[in-house]
Amino acid sequence: MTFDEEQEFVAAAKFYVSNNLELNRLSDEDLEEEIENVVNSKLDGQYCTVEQRLSIVKQVYSSIRGLGLLDSIMTDDTITEVMINGKDNIFIEQNGRVKRLDKFFETDRRLEDIIQRIVGMAGREVNQANPIVDTRLQDGSRVNVVLPPIALCGPTVTIRKFSKEPMTIEKLIKYGSITEEIAHKLELLVRAKYNIFICGGTGSGKTTFLNALSNYIPKDERVITIEDSAELQIVGVDNLVSLETRNANASGAGAITIRDLIKSSLRMRPERIVVGEVRGGEALDMLQAMNTGHDGSLSTGHANSTHDMLSRLETMVLQGAEGLPLEAIRQQIASAIDIIIHLSRLRDKSRKTMEITEVLGMKDGEIQLNPLYVFEEDENSTLDRVSGRLKRTDNKMQNVFKLQLTGIREEI
Repeated sequence: MTFDEEQEFVAAAKFYVSNNLELNRLSDEDLEEEIENVVNSKLDGQYCTVEQRLSIVKQVYSSIRGLGLLDSIMTDDTITEVMINGKDNIFIEQNGRVKRLDKFFETDRRLEDIIQRIVGMAGREVNQANPIVDTRLQDGSRVNVVLPPIALCGPTVTIRKFSKEPMTIEKLIKYGSITEEIAHKLELLVRAKYNIFICGGTGSGKTTFLNALSNYIPKDERVITIEDSAELQIVGVDNLVSLETRNANASGAGAITIRDLIKSSLRMRPERIVVGEVRGGEALDMLQAMNTGHDGSLSTGHANSTHDMLSRLETMVLQGAEGLPLEAIRQQIASAIDIIIHLSRLRDKSRKTMEITEVLGMKDGEIQLNPLYVFEEDENSTLDRVSGRLKRTDNKMQNVFKLQLTGIREEI
């Protein structure tokens, strides 16, 4: 049976099941059993492998109770990202490479039905009045949806798959992103409540790194996490509160922003505030939180370098407080953030930690940076493969007060 024949059979079996069975009265297990009986009777006399038969049953069941074609994609652990540009164009990221799938959705309407199911599961809504939404799947995978007429190529869905196992520093060491020595230094910085900001480009592993780093937080502290769509996996912390933003409803009311959540979290007696990502005016609230006794806060942002991140933070703060003098903004940034970690996705698709920098303060109106570790390529690097490691610079760490306060005598 060819792929096209299989899809025709799946459509016919789904039509029969939908019109002849009382779907509302059947449990998931009973429905799957009934579908198996229907498929077996309709395939009677036709040659079909056991694998194909099972695939047909799964596809029919998924089209009724699941996410259709997406179900089979999401069960493949080698796929890390799914990009759907209308019903005919499905791309995946597999083992760090993006490629096109030779599969498609039957119609735009079918794809829209699946989108509504995804969005509905998280208690959100998407429609022509509200055509853009960020949400998540039940397994925690991050989902962005854009509907026509905003998306010209048809309903567009981007899914960043959720790792079943929490990211740990040990895994980052194994993948070559950092070394054991640097991991130990980062643990000391987290324990000593340094405010750490992680920056990098799209797909550089910011959330992954933040997740790994957050697991160094002492288990007896009260931690508040704030995200657009909850995906952090902090384990072992009992006193953990996870907050998630909410989009406006169809009438434009009821939106809860990152900014709202940061303000609210300050009244929740946090010992640590972890903000998944700052993109706009909420940067000001985050910096003020860091400056008002909430040390040990962690966050991420998009930038191509540590200097670029400082410029972007300035712009974000201005979005939240127009008219604030640039010098005052820089003073806020310099006194709030202690350490910036810059990540990058390199030409061979590997993700590396490129720089760990200390923020020193202001001098002549500029924020001063003190690079502690910098990634350097070695002679084994080629155009197709990056080889190198993070190297300690000759610069001494200057802001050691928090380390001393915690009783840590080691040098960073």
